[in-house]
Amino acid sequence: MDKYIGKRLDGRYEIHELLGVGGMAYVYKAYDNIEKRWVAIKILKEELAGNSDFLRRFRNESKAIAVLSHPNIVKVYDVSFGDRIQYIVMEYIDGITLKQYIEQQGEIKWREALYFTVQILRALQHAHEKGIIHRDIKPQNIMLLEDGTIKVTDFGIARFSQAETQTMTDKAIGSVHYIAPEQARGGYINDKADIYSVGVMLYEMLTGQLPFVADNAVSVAIMQMQAEPTPPSRINPSIPKGLEEITMHAMEKNPAQRFPSAADMLEDVERFRRNPEIVFRYGEQVDRAYAGTSADIYGNVQQNAAPQKYNDNYEYEEEYVRSKNGARASNIIKGIVAAVIVVALVVGGIFGWRYLQNLTASTNKTSDEIVLPNFVGKIYASDIEGNSEYADLTFEITYGNVPSKQPGEVLRQTPAAGMTVKKGKTVSLTVNGEAEQVVVEDVKGYKQQDAYDALKALNLSPKIQAVADDDTAVGYVVKTDPAAGSTVSTGTTVTIYVSSGPSTESAVIPNIVGYQYSAAKEELEAAGFVVTAEYDDESDKDENTVLSVSPNEGEKAKKGSVVTVTVSSGKGAQKDVYYDIPLPGGVSDDLTMKIYVDGTLIETRTVNPSTSPYSNMTFTGKDRANLVITLNDQQYITAEIDYTTQSINVTSQQSYATPEPEPTPTPDNGGDMSESDGSVTAHED
Repeated sequence: MDKYIGKRLDGRYEIHELLGVGGMAYVYKAYDNIEKRWVAIKILKEELAGNSDFLRRFRNESKAIAVLSHPNIVKVYDVSFGDRIQYIVMEYIDGITLKQYIEQQGEIKWREALYFTVQILRALQHAHEKGIIHRDIKPQNIMLLEDGTIKVTDFGIARFSQAETQTMTDKAIGSVHYIAPEQARGGYINDKADIYSVGVMLYEMLTGQLPFVADNAVSVAIMQMQAEPTPPSRINPSIPKGLEEITMHAMEKNPAQRFPSAADMLEDVERFRRNPEIVFRYGEQVDRAYAGTSADIYGNVQQNAAPQKYNDNYEYEEEYVRSKNGARASNIIKGIVAAVIVVALVVGGIFGWRYLQNLTASTNKTSDEIVLPNFVGKIYASDIEGNSEYADLTFEITYGNVPSKQPGEVLRQTPAAGMTVKKGKTVSLTVNGEAEQVVVEDVKGYKQQDAYDALKALNLSPKIQAVADDDTAVGYVVKTDPAAGSTVSTGTTVTIYVSSGPSTESAVIPNIVGYQYSAAKEELEAAGFVVTAEYDDESDKDENTVLSVSPNEGEKAKKGSVVTVTVSSGKGAQKDVYYDIPLPGGVSDDLTMKIYVDGTLIETRTVNPSTSPYSNMTFTGKDRANLVITLNDQQYITAEIDYTTQSINVTSQQSYATPEPEPTPTPDNGGDMSESDGSVTAHED
C-alpha cells in the first residue's frame, strides 16, 4: 500500500490515488478540503530530497509556474518545502498526454494539429514574455483535456532568461528527440530552443513519426545537430506547402534562422489557418537577410565583423535581445511592403498569375521531363496500372494496411506530386492491401542467431532482448513476444528473449496496478526487470491502464527476468472519433445538415460550403455504429463509425443536387390571366 494514499498533508490535502511516477517525483490526485476542489500534488521522491540538483529543479518548477497565469499552462496553487516532505500543489487535469494521443491516432489531421499548436504557442508566448524558457517542450509534457484544451506542464528544468547561465556545459537537459541543436551541443539557449521543440512536435503530429530516430540518445543528438529531416510532405503528401514551411522553419538548425519568437510563429500559423493556400518562402527571406553576413554555430549574426567572444552574462543577453528587436522592426517594415504587393497581385488578378506560373513551368520543362500528378487516393489497379497517361513512368509497389482506406488505394508516393522528373522515373507507391498473416514459429531453445534467422524468414521483424533465466543456457531463447503459435501480420516486431544466465539479485515487484502502462514500464525497468505486455480486450478500463502483473505486486523476482503486465486495450471502453465532414463544392447557400447514428437524429446544424469546406463532428461510443448524414433532407453520406480503430469508413457519398427554382405559372385553356395591383391572378371558369 502506498504510504501517502489516505494521508492528509498539512491537515488540508487528502491524498486519494497515485496518478503517475516521474524521474524525480510522484504525482497524486488529492482533495483540497479548504478550497473544496480536486488538485494534483507532486511530491519529491525521498531518495532525491538530499540531492541538490534535483532539489533545485523541483523548487525551480514551482517558482517558474508561480509567475505564470495562462489558460494553457497548468496552475500552481501551493508549495511546501519542509524538512520531511517537499511538494507542489497544482491544478488537477483530467486528460491524457499529447504523446498518448499521437500514439493512438498515428498522424493527426493538420487542422487538429494546428489547433493544438496554437494553444502551445500561446502558452510559450506568455512564458517567454515573463522571461521563462521551458527547455523541455515535448508531447509527454503537454496535457490534452476532453474538450481539446491544451495544458503545458512540467517546468522542472525551466530557466529564467536572466539566470546566471543558460549554457549546459556538462550535459544537454531535455528529451533528446525534441531538443534544439544548440541544446544538444551544450550551447547558448534562449526562447528559440522552445520554438525548435514545437516544430518537432508539429512534425510528429503531421507525419506520425519523429524527424530523427536512432538506437541511442547520443546518435539522435548528433542527428539533431547535423542531419536534415525528411520533408513532412514526403511522408504525408496531404500536408499543405505553407504548413510544411512553418514546420521546417521552426526546426532550422541555426536559431537565428527560426521564427524570432513564439508570437511570430503564432502569427504565421494564424495566417495559414485563414488561407491554407499561402506560401511563405522562408528560405528566400533568409538568403536575402544573410547576404554579406556570417553566423557562428549558435546562430549569432555578424555583419562582416571580427568574431566576438560570448559569455552568458546579462550584458550580452540584453545586447543580443536589442539587436534582434532591431532586426524584428526592420522585418516588420519589409513585411508590410510585401503584404501590400501581395494584395495588389490578388486585386490585379490571381488567376492570371496562376496561368503564367503554369505556362512558365511548362516552358522550362524539357521534352523528356514530366510533372508528377498526385496518385494518393487513386485506386492503383483501375486508375494507374496500364493507364496510357502514365506510360512514361515506372511504378514500384509496396503494400500497407490501413483498414479505414479502400483496398488498392494509394496511401503514399515518392517523389511527391508536383515534382518535375525525367521520363522513365521510378515512382514508389504504397498501396493499401491486406497484410499477409503468418504464425510465429516456436524458437524456444534455439541459439539467438538461429531464432533471429527463422523469424526473419517469415518476414517478421525480430528484436533481441536479454533476460535473466535460471533454466536456460546463456545465448539461448527463453520465449518470444508475441508467443509461439500466435498469428500476426508480416512485418510485426517479435521480441526474442535470450538468456543472459541466472541472476544473483532479486527485487520486489512494485505496486503498478491502475497505472498507465508507460509509467508502469518505467517503474519496473527502474527496478531491474524486463517488461512485456499482454492486452485485454474485455476490460472497460481506459486504454493502456494496467490491470494486473505477473509475478504479483509485492512478490520478489530475479532482476533481469521478464515481468508480464496485463493492460486494457481500451476496446471495452468508449472512445471518441473525430470526423471532418466534407461539404459539396460550388454551393453558396446555407444548408440544413442532419446527423443520424444508428437511426437516431443526434444533431441538426446549419452549414455553408462557401464559408468552410468541412464541418467538424466528434462521435463517442464503442464497437461500431451506422452513420447517415443528410443535406436539406437529401441523403448525402452513409458510413460506419469504428470506435475500436477510431475511424470513419465511408460507404457512399452522393452529390448534392441544388433544388430547381419553382416554375413561373403559365396560362392554359382552362382559365384566363389578368393583372391586378401588380400581381398575376388566375380566374377559373
